[in-house]
Amino acid sequence: MLKIFKNLDDLSRAAAQEFLATANEAISARGQFLVALNGGGTPKRLFELLASTPDKMDWSRAHVFWGDERLVPVSESQNNYAMAKQTLLDRVPIPAENIHRVNTDLDPAEAVADYIRTLERFATSPLRWPRFDLVLLGMGDDGHTASLFPGSPVEESVPVVAVTADYQGRPANRITLTPPVFNSAHKILFLVSGASKADALRHVLNGDSEVQFPAVRIHPTTGTVQWFVDEAAAGQL
Repeated sequence: MLKIFKNLDDLSRAAAQEFLATANEAISARGQFLVALNGGGTPKRLFELLASTPDKMDWSRAHVFWGDERLVPVSESQNNYAMAKQTLLDRVPIPAENIHRVNTDLDPAEAVADYIRTLERFATSPLRWPRFDLVLLGMGDDGHTASLFPGSPVEESVPVVAVTADYQGRPANRITLTPPVFNSAHKILFLVSGASKADALRHVLNGDSEVQFPAVRIHPTTGTVQWFVDEAAAGQL
């Protein structure tokens, strides 16, 4: 499903409504809400909107994870957890033990092993990882999503892998969930904003090469995927 909004603010407001509706539905049906957040600049407004209405869902039933993370200290602006903490998690009544961040103090192999253990604690049999109620994803202007980058082979028999990437001149070691984890989710919501994403978005929605445009790999097996994009990003559709 594709929805086009005038600008990032309108997109973020609709995404906040979708987030809250999904959370409340999951809590009612299964007693908890498992969500994987994304990083980058696009979700910041969404997080601010969610923080402004903390009574719209039961945050004590929410468990927050990340689809990918840069292995940099939490004091650095490039750390996805740090951005979510500042804009959202410090401003809503979520128990600290319900926040499942990547331990960025570890080396890549150790961080992968540690996060696999975290996921296994919430595994939905027969999977070795949780079946997330909601996964938030973005997309780069090269068609990458999470830390799945063009041309990079991804071992899909494991739920978490280490990646080294230099995107827009920002080299970093990262870890990322793999397509099987994303594709087992109940719902995936892509948030895409800006004219620089227009060409990649066209290719991804056309189902072009998943090697060149990794976001094509995201196609839920039994869940749903929604694309919330602004008019600038939709400029070539």
